[in-house]
Amino acid sequence: MFLTIFSGLIGGLGLFLFGMNMMASGMQKAAGDRLRRILELLTSNPYMATITGILVTMVVQSSSTTSVMVVGFTNSGLMGLSQALGTMLGASIGTTITAQLISFNFSLLIYPLIGVGVVLHMFSKKRVHKSLGQSILGFGILFIGLGIMSTAMHPLRSFPPFLSMMTSFSNTPILGVLVGTIFTALIQSSSATSGVVIALTLQGTIDAPAAISLMLGANIGTTITAALASIGTNLTARRSVLAIFLVKVIGTIVVLVLFRPFLNMIELTADSVTREVANAHTIFNVMNVLLFIPFMKPLLKLVVKVMPGEDLSVESGPRHLNERLLTTPSVAIEAARQEVLHMANVAKDLLGNSIGIFMEQEKNTVELAYQKEELIDKLEKEIVEFLNKLAQSSLSKDQSEAIYSIMHICSDLERIGDHAINIIQMSDVKQENLLHFSDEAKEELINLYQVIDQMFEKAIEAYVKEDKQMARIVIDQDDVVDSEERRLRKNHISRLNQGICVPHAGILFLDVISNLERVADHITNFGEIVTGEF
Repeated sequence: MFLTIFSGLIGGLGLFLFGMNMMASGMQKAAGDRLRRILELLTSNPYMATITGILVTMVVQSSSTTSVMVVGFTNSGLMGLSQALGTMLGASIGTTITAQLISFNFSLLIYPLIGVGVVLHMFSKKRVHKSLGQSILGFGILFIGLGIMSTAMHPLRSFPPFLSMMTSFSNTPILGVLVGTIFTALIQSSSATSGVVIALTLQGTIDAPAAISLMLGANIGTTITAALASIGTNLTARRSVLAIFLVKVIGTIVVLVLFRPFLNMIELTADSVTREVANAHTIFNVMNVLLFIPFMKPLLKLVVKVMPGEDLSVESGPRHLNERLLTTPSVAIEAARQEVLHMANVAKDLLGNSIGIFMEQEKNTVELAYQKEELIDKLEKEIVEFLNKLAQSSLSKDQSEAIYSIMHICSDLERIGDHAINIIQMSDVKQENLLHFSDEAKEELINLYQVIDQMFEKAIEAYVKEDKQMARIVIDQDDVVDSEERRLRKNHISRLNQGICVPHAGILFLDVISNLERVADHITNFGEIVTGEF
């Protein structure tokens, strides 16, 4: 009996998970990159974030998938802590649609659904239709898996130890919560736990109190996927996972304290245990949203106290661009100029971070540096797209030249960011190979950087003031940097000959000064744009 039950349960659960994954994958393919774009754009405040989390998760059929995307967005600075928590709360509601669907009797539709899914997936030429076919096919397979699990667990109806365990869950719901938490954490899917619990209810082997306690545990256990995704991320991303975990735990404690009234309320919503469990799952998560959204600020303050520290993150995108400005070209160009200054300051900070990381003075800013590089890339793209739209308007010659110059500056600033990242990657090589620089080499690198940093600062000031005289000073400074780079190369060869530096470290030293010299070239281009010599 045990072998039959175990094999049926494992096989059915496997088909259930496979079908659910196929269904979610098909829906995601059908939606394309729009889901990520929706999450990025429609989470401006916690309320909108909650609604967005519900809708996106209803499509992907996985709160874990939404949570992982949220952690990624939060880590890259695209979401704040309140937006992340709001989206995850919404995802908790959206994922209950799976439990709702499988709690209904679709037995007559399973095989027709599979047939329709196969036809669409195999014979449709349009990508969207093929993806929808895959999703429908997955839905059918999901129900076959549920049926196999239900049939496999039929003998448990008369198995005393199992019935005794279910009775203990009914009498002591916290035991069911613990089991549901552990099981969901292991398989990383609250929907799969829902499937197993509903399969048990279909056979009448479990009553509502035991089933609901297991479902409550599933809500806590599902946060493990987001927790795993947050490993190695920034502080805000880790805080967002802690916040949703606290929401689930506090919500579960509230329900356990009021377990009997909660059960009485759930019993009014349906006539069968199966439907009661699905409704309990949905109502619990809706209650969490209603309970915590109004008190999000105190909750987030608690999270910050539990997980203190400085949040090293950067803005998510442009500060000054707005498509409404395109109707007034002069104002739009000024907005683009301001955004370029924003981009220039980020690039200047990133260059400083790269040297600090290479000299092992700023080890904790590596993630922040990569965020800045991503921001620079995004700003370049946004500014260029903004100016391309503006270029379609009727512009004067001066305005057209201004657009052209801004695009050139964006390109140079993006290249400076790339060189800064090159230096950071060289620091990885330096650490992996335990390479050390002489004090003289370190001093030379810092001095060269300081010259370039001052050059960068003057270039930005010249651009702000449209000061051609200062811009020419920047251009002349490039000759100083070139001369300094040649001097450092000669000094390096001398140290190699004296055995002060090892060859491998020497190669790295040359690569760093080469990247710094190229940065100076791009800053020079910046100055030439101000003087009109580009």
